[in-house]
Amino acid sequence: MVFIHGLGTDSLASFYFTLAAPVSAAGIEVFAYDLRGHGRSERLAADYRLSDFVADLSALLDALQVAGPVHLAGNSFGGTIAFSYAVRYPERVASLVMIESEPATEAWSCKLAGMLDRAMGQLGQPDAQRWITEHYGARSSRLARAAGQRLHTTTMARDIPSGPLLSQDEIRSVGCPVMAIFGSESDLVEQGDVMASLLPRCRTAIVPGHEHSVLVEAPCIVRDLLLAWIAEHDRTTHLSNGGRQG
Repeated sequence: MVFIHGLGTDSLASFYFTLAAPVSAAGIEVFAYDLRGHGRSERLAADYRLSDFVADLSALLDALQVAGPVHLAGNSFGGTIAFSYAVRYPERVASLVMIESEPATEAWSCKLAGMLDRAMGQLGQPDAQRWITEHYGARSSRLARAAGQRLHTTTMARDIPSGPLLSQDEIRSVGCPVMAIFGSESDLVEQGDVMASLLPRCRTAIVPGHEHSVLVEAPCIVRDLLLAWIAEHDRTTHLSNGGRQG
């Protein structure tokens, strides 16, 4: 299973401290990595289109010599990457788990462009920094400040919403099993019905009382959903009692 984290302040740590260990203990080989421009990966000045992130994932699996189909689990933007990867490389994906995520459509692009534009204007402001520190702590404030700096010093805000975007036919082409997990209070929750209407093998799970940060706020619920999903869709789960994290 490959874990793909979200955009901005996120890194592989969000999965390392939530799902990586229990999935590894279930006998699944686990990989988590920092997206380009995030965590400890290189901060390029340009080249942040969705296709670049998909190419990175393909190159990573090639470098790790992962030959067989993999399970992909993506949080927020990470799920969008995972879905586009499944469109581009259907033979390399065993299943998809999308946590608070949606495919790269025109509606997604417009919404994300607005969010990134607002982030560029707000994340570096003293009032925003004080609010983040008060509500989420000094570490989150530092991460938000760094994310704002990246938006100003790279082409990330312009590149990512440009896609490439997916047509409905491309979305329908994804034939692997898909689980979409949403918080019940999230503005994305309606995407569950949309995805189910386009994907015959899509299952939706709603986590009551949570918004977009369901992975970090309800990790045990997401863990249980993921482990049950793996047990249902991965033949190796019962063959091994140990895993490796990379």
